[in-house]
Amino acid sequence: MRAARPSASFIVLNTLALWLAVGVAACALWPIYRTPQVVVVVAVTVVVASLIAILGAVFRWSAPIVAGATLLAYFAFGVPLAVPSQATSGIVPTLTGLRELILGAAFGWKQLLTISLPVGSYESLLVPFYLLILVVTVVAASVALRSRHGDLAVLGPIALYVIALVFGGETPFLPVVLPLALLSVTLLWISWRRWYRRHVSIRSLTTKQDSERTSADSRFTGVRAGIAATVLLAIAAGAAVVVVAALPPASAREVLRAATVQPFDPRDSTSPLAAFRTYWQEPTVDDVLLTVRGLPKGARLKLATLDSYNGVVYSVGSSVVDSASGSFTRLPFELDQSAVRGTPATLTVDVGDYAGMWVPSAGALERFAVTGGADATELRNSFYYNTTTGSAVVLDGLAAGDSYSIDTVLPDQPTVAQYPTLQAGTAQVPPLGAVPAELNSVLASYVAGVKGQGNQLVAMLAGLARDGYVSHGVGADAVPSRSGHSIDRISELLTDQRMIGDAEQFSVTAALMARQLGFPARVVMGFVPESSADVQQVRGRDVSAWVEVDTREYGWVAIDPNPAVRDIPAEQPQDPTRISRPQSVVPPVVSDPAPVDRQTTPDSEQNDPATTDPVLAIILAVARVVGWVAVGVAVLMAPFLVVIAAKVRRRRRRRRATSTLDRIRGGWSEFEDSVLDHGFDPPATATRSEVAAVVGGTQPFVLAAVADRAVFSPSEPDVAEADLVWTSVRELTASLNSGKTRWQRLRARISLRSMGRRI
Repeated sequence: MRAARPSASFIVLNTLALWLAVGVAACALWPIYRTPQVVVVVAVTVVVASLIAILGAVFRWSAPIVAGATLLAYFAFGVPLAVPSQATSGIVPTLTGLRELILGAAFGWKQLLTISLPVGSYESLLVPFYLLILVVTVVAASVALRSRHGDLAVLGPIALYVIALVFGGETPFLPVVLPLALLSVTLLWISWRRWYRRHVSIRSLTTKQDSERTSADSRFTGVRAGIAATVLLAIAAGAAVVVVAALPPASAREVLRAATVQPFDPRDSTSPLAAFRTYWQEPTVDDVLLTVRGLPKGARLKLATLDSYNGVVYSVGSSVVDSASGSFTRLPFELDQSAVRGTPATLTVDVGDYAGMWVPSAGALERFAVTGGADATELRNSFYYNTTTGSAVVLDGLAAGDSYSIDTVLPDQPTVAQYPTLQAGTAQVPPLGAVPAELNSVLASYVAGVKGQGNQLVAMLAGLARDGYVSHGVGADAVPSRSGHSIDRISELLTDQRMIGDAEQFSVTAALMARQLGFPARVVMGFVPESSADVQQVRGRDVSAWVEVDTREYGWVAIDPNPAVRDIPAEQPQDPTRISRPQSVVPPVVSDPAPVDRQTTPDSEQNDPATTDPVLAIILAVARVVGWVAVGVAVLMAPFLVVIAAKVRRRRRRRRATSTLDRIRGGWSEFEDSVLDHGFDPPATATRSEVAAVVGGTQPFVLAAVADRAVFSPSEPDVAEADLVWTSVRELTASLNSGKTRWQRLRARISLRSMGRRI
């Protein structure tokens, strides 16, 4: 900690730098909240936290006192700032607000990851970052004002920025401006602190007479340092922008939100399409399931959007790939649907005999509000929504007496006359698990000779409308029609003499055919009310299923592939095929000669199994074990044998060099390598005499002198001198091994210390 109280200028300048850094870092919170309340939270919290740190620095509070003051400020200002709905007159905290403040600090982090962004000031979701900003500012300001390593205070705003990024969405907010701004502020702050320390040190060393001149010089030095830091920051910022533009990231940004296990996984629930026929059974078929107000004429109520087919059932989401349709998050106060082109609408739904977790809705949801029910709060808290498909669920399930309202945008859709101009979009859907073999042949007959994706889509729909007949298989007089939409049921639909099914089968068939034509497609289950009045009663018979195909022009387009209801013709009898068989020619009877009474001689030989010599079996077993052990030992010893072989080859090449001088040089190199392998550590640039001094003894010095004389002599050395050098090398190597254990000698043989030298 600092030995003396900080000066007023030191406190003010550090506090302003910290405020600026925290303010820049806190800008990353805007995509999470998008409400003016978050600005108030940041501003007030930073001021309160800075005041605590300044008082602690001036009055030299201990760490427990600073922590206690921080905790007191957390409860005093937390409810009006982070849970404003629970503050009386917007100022006085209530007991419920204090409870939300405590729970928000513990569980608010996970709630932020399981709710759609932005969250506004919904419930207590401001609490986590209110707490983080309070703690970060107190710690950073205390470190900056009191610690000898005050430069570490810049880590506080950086940590705030990083945490805000990982808790944010997958789309970055000002990805270049914010990091560069934070980098600039922190570097300038550190530069100023270094200049300030140097300035204080110089002033403490100068005399009183030189104080005026030193002050002027320091000011000039500070200005020069500031200009230099600004130039360096400008260069670094320009280089960073160029690098980011030239080398964009290859994949989407990874955030905690994408890796967090959501509370609701639709794959754990039964596909709603599997229960399609239950709506046609008594008494559900005539029951009033929902009462809807505000639904425009011709609009549909959507229950669920299904995009994954495994050959058995069409379901929501997929475990094979990352399917956005399988990710449901809690809905905050509202969603921004300004990018959707369509007609705004407000629907009010009263739940009657409908029961289930899937929430009937329409279009792109903007706001959801519970207007009635046994427990409106629990119903609201268990509401989850998927922005990709527009599907919604209530985990606790809807029941009779519940009511809700939704503000939505009904997207613009093309007319049937515009279908031929449609082109396939680029939306990602899970791959198909299986497709009926008959589907491609039927589809080929529908689109034969048709060009263009839109025209082929129209031809496919016309083929299903022409060949298909609707029957739900319910009632005594109904034409039999099996439920389900697995591969065998779709194959049966396509191969029967009469193509009989209902929306369950036709929607799945159309979706699979659209996928084969190149369109991303999915199945939607919901209700199509028959009435067009302002107040519409939705009954079980209004259930339907249709397809959505992604197009380049309109995005997802809802298409009804179901044939019109019409009389089903009687099944045509199958005429038996007559087969003309040739007359059988009866061959004449052949007289059989009398059999010869001849008895087969019995086989006196017995095929006994070959017996194995037990001694030979033992020898073979032992040989097999020894062989495998030898193989294992050879594999383990191979690296060491390679090292030994390389050293032998190196020694032989040195000794058999063509030049006598090269033989002498090679002899010395061989000795020097032995010195290294035996654990000696001469300097890297040591001369031969210095290497000999490291080894010790007379003979190494003699060898070094002989090698130096041969190398630096103007005349060529003779062969006898080279032989003498190699004899000395052999003797010196043996002396290096003397007194060593067997393991030490082996370790020298396989040492790699000399293998990096020239050989």
